[in-house]
Amino acid sequence: MGPARDGRCALQIEVTTRHASVTNDIKAYAAKKAERLEKYYDRIQSIRVLLDSVGLGFSCEIIVSVEHMHDLVGRTEGPDVRAAIDQTVDILERQLIEHKDRTRNRKGRGPNPHQPTRT
Repeated sequence: MGPARDGRCALQIEVTTRHASVTNDIKAYAAKKAERLEKYYDRIQSIRVLLDSVGLGFSCEIIVSVEHMHDLVGRTEGPDVRAAIDQTVDILERQLIEHKDRTRNRKGRGPNPHQPTRT
């Protein structure tokens, strides 16, 4: 993919299936939902969506590669593939928001209330 307007490379989203055949509409739906994750954290390098058939339902696993950090992973199973995708995206939204809050508030936390202060 070519560079985006702000000089960064465009987000790479890969949708793959295992043990199941899904339509192009489902793959496009998964890619669209995964693309929404970029609004929660701007240092996402790539997103992999794995759709699999499990028993009578589907499982969805999304792996988000973030710059300078380990990968974030979300997994769900459900009878409907779209519901599994939605639930997995919700899980990763929470993980990205928590990560962003941790990195943003890392330096300005103030004194530790459990440590004695020097006088």
